[in-house]
Amino acid sequence: MRPQKVLDKEILEGLTKVFRSKGYEGASLKELSEATGLKKASLYHRFPNGKQEMANAVLNHLGNWVEENVFNTLLDENLTPSNRLKNGLFQIKTLYDKGHNSCIFRALSMESGLELFEKQIMQGMNKWIAVFSELGLAFGLQEDIAQKKALQALVEIQGSLVVTKIMRDISIFENTLKNIEQEYLR
Repeated sequence: MRPQKVLDKEILEGLTKVFRSKGYEGASLKELSEATGLKKASLYHRFPNGKQEMANAVLNHLGNWVEENVFNTLLDENLTPSNRLKNGLFQIKTLYDKGHNSCIFRALSMESGLELFEKQIMQGMNKWIAVFSELGLAFGLQEDIAQKKALQALVEIQGSLVVTKIMRDISIFENTLKNIEQEYLR
């Protein structure tokens, strides 16, 4: 079997970059092709169901990364809650390239993307809330307070990414992560 010229990881990174910046509707096949280094025919060979399958692959790829790097860190009972939080926030900072990257949930929830990916986006957000709630319980918070704090953390992360992008100031995102850390460490 002939070796692949373009590795799956590179393809997913290229697709992710385009979907993050253009959203589902705005991402053209030309841009997706150029970002992956594949011709359109090769892209369709890898993703026979087209752009929707590509976006699903990106959601799965990022979901796996978040599970492995963010959620597993926040839930690691071998670490103190404060170390879990600090390490988890560092991974979130990495995921969003210090605030330079948009969230794929936001990018794919615009226009018809929400209809296509609503279930996955909802599951992903619920998982973020559940994991941060679990962390809050590890800090000794009551369940209802842990839930509220978890939801607030998600809102702050997502909102700061939007504001960071619009204001072109990554300190907004970085300060948000610091504020979340301080809020949990109180």
